Amino acid sequence: MVDVAKIAERGGRVSSRTSALGAGWECDRIGTFADLVPDGNGFTWLNPRTLWRSRNEVIAQLFGDPSPAARRRWVAALRERDGDGDFRIDRRDLGDTCSFLVLGDTGEGDASQYAVVPVMLKVGADTGFAIIASDVIYPTGSGNDYEDKFFRPYQDYPAPIYAVPGNHDWYDGLGGFMRVFCGMPLIDGITPGGLRGLLWRKPERIDEERLARAAARRSRPEQAARQPGPYWVIELNRLLVVGIDTGIINGIDAEQGAWLRRISADPRPKVLVTGKPIYVNNEYHPCPIEGGGTVDDIVRDPAHRYVAAIGGDVHNYQRYPVRVGDRVIQYIVSGGGGAFTHATHTIPRVDVAGVAEDEFRCYPLRGDSLSFYSLLYSRRLRIRSLYLTPEEAVEIMSAAVGNEPPRPNVGDGPRITRRMRLAARLLGALPFPFHLPVGKLFHRYVSELADHDTPPFFKSFLHVSVTPAELRIRCFAATGCLAQEIDPPLEDEVAIPLAPP
Repeated sequence: MVDVAKIAERGGRVSSRTSALGAGWECDRIGTFADLVPDGNGFTWLNPRTLWRSRNEVIAQLFGDPSPAARRRWVAALRERDGDGDFRIDRRDLGDTCSFLVLGDTGEGDASQYAVVPVMLKVGADTGFAIIASDVIYPTGSGNDYEDKFFRPYQDYPAPIYAVPGNHDWYDGLGGFMRVFCGMPLIDGITPGGLRGLLWRKPERIDEERLARAAARRSRPEQAARQPGPYWVIELNRLLVVGIDTGIINGIDAEQGAWLRRISADPRPKVLVTGKPIYVNNEYHPCPIEGGGTVDDIVRDPAHRYVAAIGGDVHNYQRYPVRVGDRVIQYIVSGGGGAFTHATHTIPRVDVAGVAEDEFRCYPLRGDSLSFYSLLYSRRLRIRSLYLTPEEAVEIMSAAVGNEPPRPNVGDGPRITRRMRLAARLLGALPFPFHLPVGKLFHRYVSELADHDTPPFFKSFLHVSVTPAELRIRCFAATGCLAQEIDPPLEDEVAIPLAPP
C-alpha cells in the first residue's frame, strides 16, 4: 500500500491527510463547477415533499421489499428481447492495460454533484468507462430527472457510463433506470398489490421528448453504453467487474444469485460493484441471497478470486482490508460522488473482521467530518459555541478513537474544553453519559438535514487501473475549491497484485 502522506512529502499531491489546505478549509476561491450548475435547481432534503416522494423505503421496511419480484419481471423482458443469459459487457477492446472510474450516489443535480465534475473529467480523461454505484437519481429515480442529474453533468465525459441501481432508483419500480441504461419501456406488473400497493409511490410517466433531448447531450458514438440488465459483468482482458442490483433493502433474488455464482466461477480475478457496501461504519452487511447464502460467501470463496468489493449508498469513502485466509480483500465504500456527505466522525474505533484502526481509511477524515458538521449546525441553529475548528475536532476525535490522527495538529494542539466535549456529544462524536445513541441517529437521520451547496464538499470517487500485474485503486477528492480542481487531492491508494490463474 502507498502512504499518501509520503507522496506529499516527496512533492506529490497535497491532501486532507497532509494539510487543512488540502482538505479544502482554506478555500479562497470557488471552483469552476459553479458555472456548470443549472439554474433553478431546488433539490433539498429539507423539503417534506422530497421525503414523501421517498416513502417507498419505509414501506419496504414495514411490508417487505417488492424489488426482487419486479426485477424478475424486468429480467424476463430483457431476455425475451435480447436472448442474453449472462448479461455480459465486452470491453476487451481496451487491451491488457486500462482504467475506469467508480462514482457512487451521484444524482442530486445540485452544487454538490457538479463539484465533482471538473475533477472527474481531469482524473478520468483517459479512462475507458465509468460506473455509477448506486442512486443515479434522487429522490425517486424518475426518468424525468435524468437531464440535470445525469446527462448534463456528464455530457463531456468521453466514454461509456454503466450503473448499478440503488434504493432510490427503485422508488419508481426501476422504470427510469431501465429506460435510460437498458432502453426498456415501462412494463406491467411492477407496482406491488395489496395495502403496500395503496401506499406505494407509483412510477412516473416518462416524457419521451424531454428524455430524448436530454440524451442528446451524451450521444457521441464513443459514449454509447446500453447495458444488458440491472446487473451485469464487464469483461476485461485481465479482470471481470461484476455489478449486482441489491434493490431497496440490500438483498438479491435467487435468479440473480444463481447468475452471480455462475459468473464468479470464471478463473479471472474480479471486482464486485454493489448498491450497498458489505463493510461500512465498522459493521458487516453480507447481503443475503434469496434461498440461502450471502453475496459475501461468494466474494470470500478463494476459487472465485475476488480482490475487492465496492459499494455505494453511504455518502463517503471507507476502506477495510479484510484478511480472508491467506489473502486480503479490499472492501470499499464509495458513495461520495455527489449527494450530501454522511458523517465519518460517528464511526467508532475500527475492529470489524480483524481490521485494525491503523489499517482503516476514510474520507473525510473523522476530524474534518466533525468540524464540517459543527460549522453547518452552528450556522443553521445560530449557536456559535457549537462550532469546532478543524484543529479542535482533530483533538476530540483522536481522544475518542484512541489513535494517532492522520493529520495531527502542529505542536500540542488545543486543549479539550467542556464546551468542545458538549458540542462533540451533540454531534454524535462522543457518547452521552446516559447512552443516548446520538451517533447512530446522526448518521441515519440527521446527516441529510445538513445538505448544503457551498464548499468544502468532501466529495470523492475512485480511479481504478488494471495492468497484467496489478489492480490499483485510488480515491480522489473534490472539495469544490479551485485549488483542488487544479490539483485533485489523492486521499488513498492501494495496489493489489493480480497473479495469473
